[in-house]
Amino acid sequence: MADPKQKKPAPQKVPLRVPKIRGPRKFFLDLDARLGHFFFTHSASLRARWDSFSAFMDRFHVAGIKRLFVEATSEGMTLGTAGLVLMLALAVPAFRETGGDDWLKKTDLSVTFLDRYGNKIGERGTRINDTIPLEELPDHLIKATLATEDRRFYEHFGIDFAGTFRAVGANARAGGVVQGGSSITQQLAKNLFLSNERTIERKINEAFLALWLEARLSKKEILKLYLDRAYLGGGSYGVDAAAQYYFNKSARDVTLAEAAMLAGLFKAPTRFAPHMNLAAARARANVVLDNLVDSGMMTEGQVFGARRNPAKPIDRRDEETPNYYLDWAYKEVQQIVDKLPKNITERVFVARTGLDVNIQRAAEAAVEDSLRQFGRDYNVHQAAMVIMEPNGIVRAMVGGRDYGESQFNRATDAQRQPGSSFKPFVYTTALLNGYKPSSVVLDGPICIGNWCPQNYGHSYGGPMTLTTALTHSVNTVAVRLAESVGRDKIVALVRKMGMTSEIKITRPLPLGAVDLTVLEMTRAYAHFANGGFSVDSHAIIEMHTPKGEHVWGWETDGKKPERILPAPVVDGINTMLNSVAENGTGRRALIDGVKIGGKTGTTNAYRDAWFMGFSGNFVGGIWMGNDDYMPTRRMTGGSLPAMTWHKVMAYAHQGVEIKPLPGVKSAPPPAVDAQRVATGPNFIEAPRPVTLSQRTSDRLLRLEKTLRDTGAARSSSKLESRKTTVASDAENRDPRPQ
Repeated sequence: MADPKQKKPAPQKVPLRVPKIRGPRKFFLDLDARLGHFFFTHSASLRARWDSFSAFMDRFHVAGIKRLFVEATSEGMTLGTAGLVLMLALAVPAFRETGGDDWLKKTDLSVTFLDRYGNKIGERGTRINDTIPLEELPDHLIKATLATEDRRFYEHFGIDFAGTFRAVGANARAGGVVQGGSSITQQLAKNLFLSNERTIERKINEAFLALWLEARLSKKEILKLYLDRAYLGGGSYGVDAAAQYYFNKSARDVTLAEAAMLAGLFKAPTRFAPHMNLAAARARANVVLDNLVDSGMMTEGQVFGARRNPAKPIDRRDEETPNYYLDWAYKEVQQIVDKLPKNITERVFVARTGLDVNIQRAAEAAVEDSLRQFGRDYNVHQAAMVIMEPNGIVRAMVGGRDYGESQFNRATDAQRQPGSSFKPFVYTTALLNGYKPSSVVLDGPICIGNWCPQNYGHSYGGPMTLTTALTHSVNTVAVRLAESVGRDKIVALVRKMGMTSEIKITRPLPLGAVDLTVLEMTRAYAHFANGGFSVDSHAIIEMHTPKGEHVWGWETDGKKPERILPAPVVDGINTMLNSVAENGTGRRALIDGVKIGGKTGTTNAYRDAWFMGFSGNFVGGIWMGNDDYMPTRRMTGGSLPAMTWHKVMAYAHQGVEIKPLPGVKSAPPPAVDAQRVATGPNFIEAPRPVTLSQRTSDRLLRLEKTLRDTGAARSSSKLESRKTTVASDAENRDPRPQ
């Protein structure tokens, strides 16, 4: 038993272990300690300062009615500041359009177009016409414009809010758009800087630009620019050009009736153009006369004579102008001018194009005749066509059936599905990846996920060569090839061949389920006709100033061709496409004595029908369908499109040296039979005039320029010699002493 008196051993001291704090935790603990120390030591002074600030702010305390006023003012200032910031953000995109010192010259561009032989075919563009000051324009022309377009022009600051509200009310009562709310300044801003698209963004930019113009220009300058820049139909810009076009007189000399007709064109120059619809133009002119009376600018007695004797414009309905072609060529000129050296400040040019007037007329007549004869049977109302050389020079373009009814260019802007005419690019990709025209592929059922494509006849042919599959436009083979080589490779190839539209990689892509333009397709097919070299479709061959100074030329300044497809691949695909024309769906496009290649295309529900074809001389593409995407009556690419293509291309190959088609044996010389080629009441029945080759034409043009320069030099020399002789005679006759 332990002794109770015995002392217990003292407990051992255990050292306190303090964990070391490292990293971010140590940093934040240190920061917390420092902040706590700061507020503890300075709390008294901070409390005193806060009390002082509160006492100072109590002096501004208001109550009752005064407080409501102060609160409203404060909120108004807050919202106003936010509104100003928002307006500034919205104004930035608009003011970017005015960048540069030459903002007024950006649209100051006038171009005279010549055909491939140097004959004038039309004009586009506008420039400031300072030859007719505003004071010299008839008073009734200015009043008619203001009464119809902007009655409060001299009262507002660019945006007529009263006029806008009035137009909104009138449109609401009428249940449609009967009045426009844009001021003349807003319309000028749109003409100078913006497009015609109807979007909220464009209207916002238009409003800001109108304010900017009002700050930079006087009312007189704005009105003068508007009268000079507005498009008034018939390819004429400005009242003077329109007066010359419609009445063959200067704007100084127009009568009240003629001025009313001109003022009526500002709203819709195409709909009210007198050379297209005289009845509508006169009805619109009568509305302008009503506006003059309603606005108080004239009395009923003053306009009575104009009502009884309406304007009589010149009949220009028979004039044949390739308007679709010129619109497209003008856009190309704008792009060229933007890239010219800065030392070239000229804004007036003469541009020689690749247009062949004979082929253009034949294309227009063939399209119109086909639609007139068979349009009702097939339930088709529109068409677009492009004819170009294998090097990319566009010889003819049909953008629609009637330019007067619609200026929308269906050849360059309408994106439609090409259907089976897209398949050659699938087969070309296959040839680039080891396949040959004789390679055998199975024509049988195939499903990709839940998508199971079928052939046109809902039947299958078993194993067959690529040539046979393309000749008979077998869908399943095209899909198998796409799955084998990869749809992304197909897209990469067509990008190299000049297609710029958005192309989504989808399962139906090999069957042409992609939206493309006729111009894009024709450009891509040109690679087959020229042996596989890159193609840049263009209208302009050369440009010079009115004085004859050379500015730009395709041969020197255009893109140089590069090889895109190897020669064996071109030979293989051309052999297959020639078989399509001779043995398959394109037989109606065959031309006597000319080897061609081509491919038909038809989309779902027969909405679109295509024929794309080419020879060694020309490449042509045609689309037929309806603007509203309504289905046709079972029209295929091998029917009316192929027949129309044959009419134009058979005519185009008359009188020219037939070039061989790469990879295809040449055919014997063609036996020209104009009566067989010409069908329809509008089609050109006479054989095509014998034309010169491009090289010969260029040589003759250079020779003409040399002779002209030489003649000018001789004339100058003779003039100097004559001046010297006259001076010498004068000295001899001078009676003054020497």
